[in-house]
Amino acid sequence: MAVHPGQEAEYARRHAPIWRELEDVLIAHGVRSYSIYLDPHTNALFGYLECDSEAAWRAVAETDVCRRWWRFMREIMPANGDDSPVSRELREVFHLEAS
Repeated sequence: MAVHPGQEAEYARRHAPIWRELEDVLIAHGVRSYSIYLDPHTNALFGYLECDSEAAWRAVAETDVCRRWWRFMREIMPANGDDSPVSRELREVFHLEAS
């Protein structure tokens, strides 16, 4: 994902805090941890989350509050026709997890 140039502070403001209703939906769908990082040189956003399952994460996008959040955010970040943020899948090139 990305944020439009000059909208970085607004993006951060809208997440501090996110809507309580959206937070509740994320938690109800098994999200245990969720962070978004901004690269200030490119305005690229990187989201990292821990969730119970891919299916549960995909189900968040079908909720009314998520759709409303997308509409709320579309003016400050690139968006698709359905208002979802434009995003690309990243390919993992390294991972280490101690057992």
